[in-house]
Amino acid sequence: MILLSTDWGQAWAMAGISVGIVFCILLLLVGVLVVFSAVAEGRKEKPAVAAALDAAPTPAQTMPDDEAAVAMAVYLYMNGRHDEESGVLTIHVNHNSLWHEELNERL
Repeated sequence: MILLSTDWGQAWAMAGISVGIVFCILLLLVGVLVVFSAVAEGRKEKPAVAAALDAAPTPAQTMPDDEAAVAMAVYLYMNGRHDEESGVLTIHVNHNSLWHEELNERL
């Protein structure tokens, strides 16, 4: 009986208006963020020294990432800064916990 008395035209209009308001607010938020990022990018001024350093590529900028990782690993290994592992696994198991004792009492 309740479904027969519902004005579906008004219900769909209300749903459309609410979805439209949400999308308008999201678009407004995106616009504000774009404006803020443009203002932030405009304020970034590099000093003359930083601009000169950016002009000439360094070896790290011209080397691919995988070669740089291998070079860093070899450098650290040759300088004695690698991890020294003992090769011993240490696993401590405590079988005498309170839960274990309570379980044994019930059995």
